[in-house]
Formats: sequence, C-alpha cells, structure tokens
Amino acid sequence: MAIFARRDACPIIKNVLLLDSEGRRVAVKYYTDEWETNSEKLAFERSIFSKTQKTNARTEPAEILMFENNVVVYKFIQDLQFFVTGGDDENELALATVLQGFSEAVILLLRGNIDQREAFENLDMMFLCLDEIVDGGMILETDGNTIARKVVTNIMDDETPLSEQTITQALVAAREHFTRSLLS
Repeated sequence: MAIFARRDACPIIKNVLLLDSEGRRVAVKYYTDEWETNSEKLAFERSIFSKTQKTNARTEPAEILMFENNVVVYKFIQDLQFFVTGGDDENELALATVLQGFSEAVILLLRGNIDQREAFENLDMMFLCLDEIVDGGMILETDGNTIARKVVTNIMDDETPLSEQTITQALVAAREHFTRSLLS
C-alpha cells in the first residue's frame, strides 16, 4: 500500500522574519500571499515588533503569540529578533523547531557575534539560511548545524565562476588562494 504525503498534513510556514532591535528588516521571507504588497508586509512587521517588545523573549527559549489569526513563535538574541509565523491551526512545536534551527544557524555563521551590523555584512548567509530551512512554506531542515554547514558549503563553492560569485564568496576564495600561496 502506497503512502502519499499530503501538503495539508505538513506544517506550513507563512513567513520567517529577522528584524533588528528597532523593528527594521534584516532578512525576511514570505511564503504565502496573505500579505500581497510590500506595505502590508512592512505593516505586519511593525505590528508584530510593537506587540512583542515587552516580553521575556531574551530569557526564554521561545515565546508563542496568537496575532491576527496567526501563531507567531519568536525569540530575541542580542539586537536581532527572530520570528516564525504559521496559521492559527499550526503546531507551535514545529514552528519553534524552525525558529530554533534558524537562530542556531545564524549564531554559528556569525560566530556568536549576533548584532545588526554583522548580520547585514553577512546578508547573503542569512538568506541562504532561510532557503535551506523553508521552501515555498514547506519545512526542509531544522538542525542548526546542518543548515550552517550547507550555507558554508554554498559560499565556499570554488567551482562557481568569479563573475557569478557574491562579494563574500569572492573574498573567501581570494583569502584561501592567498593563504595557500603563503603556505607553499
């Protein structure tokens, strides 16, 4: 007997937000068209930011909030704020697992220096993290170590032509080449 996975049986992520300590975007991805325009997305981000400012999200592993018919799981680490949103019928533990994987991967990739400036300087890694975690709202990976390893592997890909590399990839490749030339 064949078992078919149904899309509606899997948790669906509506968005993943990484905001700074003033509620401004650092890296965000929306997976539904519930918020059709950029101004609607920004309004949602401002609302969720203001709603969560007076919470214990810095000391708790994750906080859960019902907000505008959504379940929002969030946590704050230094001056970055992590949010994962699902529908009001989504499993909070699944959303919290996504949140934990994302925050762990960011901590690893930023080498524990979790601040707005560092996140902006490594924005390509933040978006690669999001791409490794969720695709079209479907959860792909939740282990922070695995996510970080995949992101680093993508960035360190020496096979990519220089013209197609991001600035970070080009700098890493140049640094490795320079180090190899010094050691030989």
